[in-house]
Amino acid sequence: MLSISPASLFIGILAGAFGVAYFVYGKKQAKLVPMVCGVLLCVYPYVFESVLWLVVIGLALIAAPFVIDG
Repeated sequence: MLSISPASLFIGILAGAFGVAYFVYGKKQAKLVPMVCGVLLCVYPYVFESVLWLVVIGLALIAAPFVIDG
């Protein structure tokens, strides 16, 4: 049975909220990078269990639309 820590659950909820916001923004502005990052922010918490990896990947995906000009 998979054990989910409260920290990973909170990070998953937070990442999902950012993901939905990025996806809606990218769709309204017709920008591909925020849309892709939004989808990935909603999906990646299902793949990783480690809180460290959740934070590192989440921060990278949140910063990507600012770094990648698309």
